[in-house]
Amino acid sequence: MQSHNPAFRNDRAFSQGGYATFDDSRSRGQAPTRGGAGSSQDMTPQQLQEMYAQPSAGGAQTGRMTYDDVVVRTGLLFGLLVVAASATWVLTPPGAAMGLALPAMLVAAGLGLWANLSKKIRPGVMMAYSVLMGGVLGALSQAFELIYPGIVVQAVIGTLGAFAAMLVAYKTRLIRATPKFTKFLLIAGMGYFVFLLVNLGVSLFSGASAYDSPFGWLIGLVGVSLASLFLILDFDYIEQGVRNGLPQQFAWRAAFGLVTTLVWLYVEVLRLLAILRGND
Repeated sequence: MQSHNPAFRNDRAFSQGGYATFDDSRSRGQAPTRGGAGSSQDMTPQQLQEMYAQPSAGGAQTGRMTYDDVVVRTGLLFGLLVVAASATWVLTPPGAAMGLALPAMLVAAGLGLWANLSKKIRPGVMMAYSVLMGGVLGALSQAFELIYPGIVVQAVIGTLGAFAAMLVAYKTRLIRATPKFTKFLLIAGMGYFVFLLVNLGVSLFSGASAYDSPFGWLIGLVGVSLASLFLILDFDYIEQGVRNGLPQQFAWRAAFGLVTTLVWLYVEVLRLLAILRGND
């Protein structure tokens, strides 16, 4: 199954066949030939016992990606995002940062596409994306907080809650990334993206938005649900990457895919809360 997260889509290594299926004979761990150098026949019983008593090699010893690698890199990218968002919020006058949010968002989108489409893994580009997108989220959060005091804390709690719920659902196999589930989610995500583009175009020319309609809360709920479910795909492809023995550098791409989904989820939660509080 191929990943439909842009951060994983172009990597055969994240498919179920994985890195091991197209690596050379060294990755297959072929046993020494009979009678060759280092064979068991040349070793004493004591040497054999010591060899089998040694612990299995971990990711650090084999150069393969581990869950810890993904966690560390996700923490780094997410930390840069939070620092940039906090700095934008604290250092800019209320509402002033929104003028720079759109250019920063366009540049961040370009960096995100570069990181996703490039065959070479580019940690620097991913970190630059996190900083710029953090500035965008800081400006957006500041603007929403001026209108709806306390909404940012609610959005952060909602995002973390959705992340935790999806992680539990995935680990307990309550929700599984089956081919049918993945196909449905991909189609729904593409449809929602087209809707966002159309809604943006209409709002720019007419000033009206579908989110301002009586069904705005339902549209917002769909966005939150889709972003949350895409976390299931992220978890699944990270697990496949570790299982398939990807090189350690692929942890950057796994972390970047997870962070981009969390950014999307936070924006959707923030918008849904604004709709609900606007209707009070």
